[in-house]
Amino acid sequence: MTYNTLFTQQALGSTTTANRIVMAPMTRSRTAQPGDIPTSMMAQYYAQRASAGFIVTEATQITPQGKGYSFTPGIYSQAQIVGWRQVTDAVHQAGGKIFLQLWHVGRMSHPSFHPDGKPVAPSAIAPDAQVWVVGDDGVGRMLDCPVPRALDKEEIEDIIEDYRQAAINAMEAGFDGVEIHGANGYLIDQFLRRTSNHRTDEYGGSMENRIRFAVEVAQAISEAIGADRVGIRLAPYITQRGMNDIEATDTILLAAESFNQLGLAYIHLAEADWEDAPVVPETFRYALRELFEGAIVVAGNYSKAAGEALLEKGLIDFVAFGRKFIANPDLPYRLEHNLTLSEISDAGTLFGGNEQGYTDYPVYQD
Repeated sequence: MTYNTLFTQQALGSTTTANRIVMAPMTRSRTAQPGDIPTSMMAQYYAQRASAGFIVTEATQITPQGKGYSFTPGIYSQAQIVGWRQVTDAVHQAGGKIFLQLWHVGRMSHPSFHPDGKPVAPSAIAPDAQVWVVGDDGVGRMLDCPVPRALDKEEIEDIIEDYRQAAINAMEAGFDGVEIHGANGYLIDQFLRRTSNHRTDEYGGSMENRIRFAVEVAQAISEAIGADRVGIRLAPYITQRGMNDIEATDTILLAAESFNQLGLAYIHLAEADWEDAPVVPETFRYALRELFEGAIVVAGNYSKAAGEALLEKGLIDFVAFGRKFIANPDLPYRLEHNLTLSEISDAGTLFGGNEQGYTDYPVYQD
């Protein structure tokens, strides 16, 4: 039997990756303003990390309504498409593959991003959370999220169309595929959970109803660009931002059956990464593997050894690394050769700013 490691090839939809190391999506807030437009500096940043099996970009809003943080990129304007094209061209020239993460934050937003001052959500329930907002003084601050406005059915249909168009725009921008952000308390996750979804129509109540929005988004995108170019990120064991629902794992497993029927390329599990975080039980991993035939990606402060242990059991196909990729643009090389990993030198450069703490981390030098 072949022993699969992080450094073996792996099928991903209609393509094959050079290794099983994924660059996880990480918000870095360095777009050009106004317009939230990707830049040549972003192209350099992603190209530096193109040795990953594939890259998932920072979360990218599908419409202005989907925005929740300052300086995050969009994929709804022609200028944004052109800006992203710089990124995909640079990554492909470096031999990499890159997926765009499609994002609607829902209630995880701030009044300053909305003409009527109201973020939207399945139900009018505040998340007890904060988002990063840059004020008129140019300083970014964490600000409280207000009570959102509940979406009506016609608006839900419009947002599904926004997802579909955003995926088409991503293909125009040269991406290899898209990842639907259905995790971490954002709009799709808000529909999935009883704590944030109190609707009484066909999008609320039962598990079958609560997965409807996620499945309809995935179906619309799959019909537009092909299911083999589509993944989805889910967070069954993350409970912050008012997401603590004991039915969460069962709901996500039910959704996984539908994603399998659609033929999605992969499911990406966002797992908690703090020290006393809940451990994902192997019963869940085996259940997901049985229900879903596509690739399974995990992210959650994994070490090389922990990732390869799950690969050896056949429970996953890829391991995504986040912060390790920030300070180590050549992370796959360092992991393969057991080299020392650099640490993030200044946490103040994670969100917003210039090249410092972004494109100035060096590759390994003996």
